[in-house]
Amino acid sequence: MKTTSILNYLTAILIVGVLFTSCTNETKNKGFVKLHNGKNWDGWYFKIRSGDDEMAKKVYSIENEMVHVFNDQFPDSIKLNTGENDTHGLFYTKKKYSKFILKFEYKWGSKIANNFDKYQYDAGCYYHVFDDKIWPKGIEYQVRYNHVTNKNHTGDFWAGNLLQWYTAEGGNTFLHPNKGGILQPMKNGEHLASKPTNFNALNDKWNECEVIVMGNKYCIHKLNGEIVNMGVNLKVSEGVIGFQSETAEIFYRNIEIKEFDKELPIEDFLN
Repeated sequence: MKTTSILNYLTAILIVGVLFTSCTNETKNKGFVKLHNGKNWDGWYFKIRSGDDEMAKKVYSIENEMVHVFNDQFPDSIKLNTGENDTHGLFYTKKKYSKFILKFEYKWGSKIANNFDKYQYDAGCYYHVFDDKIWPKGIEYQVRYNHVTNKNHTGDFWAGNLLQWYTAEGGNTFLHPNKGGILQPMKNGEHLASKPTNFNALNDKWNECEVIVMGNKYCIHKLNGEIVNMGVNLKVSEGVIGFQSETAEIFYRNIEIKEFDKELPIEDFLN
């Protein structure tokens, strides 16, 4: 085969590969819509611990199609360790969701607030919320980084005895059932995510989060494309979705959702 023919053949293979990858990505992302439009608060409402609506409008600002929690109106330290914690809260969807894939990105800023000494760089995303008090009743995809221990907590559950969860025998951290994880009884408190291959802490880079929920059957937490937590046999099947303000400045962007009319088998998402 002539050199030019070989080059043409290799080029053709490369083009086909690029087109296949493009089509695969397009199929994978098809059906997602913006949950937050990046411009205003249509379809959302605020709730913070103090009940101060004007303060809530300051806590959650929109900048360059991002939601900025604790923007430049706030000092570097916001009522730090005073015990007041009055800006604890969430911005909630007005609509309830049941079967969906939720995607969002976040990164940390530098401001710290409230009870930061106890819960460092702490925020989160709640779903299946059935009581929107502060703090709500529902299931939380924890968003947190402990800089003291250099430990990622993004993907942890705070689930209030609402689901079952997989760990190793006697363990306290998620273990994928395909790797030997054993289904545990329901319990209150924190359900630790497995250690991710990569995550971004205080480096001004974005993390990609994904929450896959099928009614009351199961929920899967992914961080930067990797499954880090999973629950099954949920006690609640639908609810509103909320994003937290808690102990640190945080940016949220690209909040998108894809809804389903019927439940998809969990095996579709475990590979």
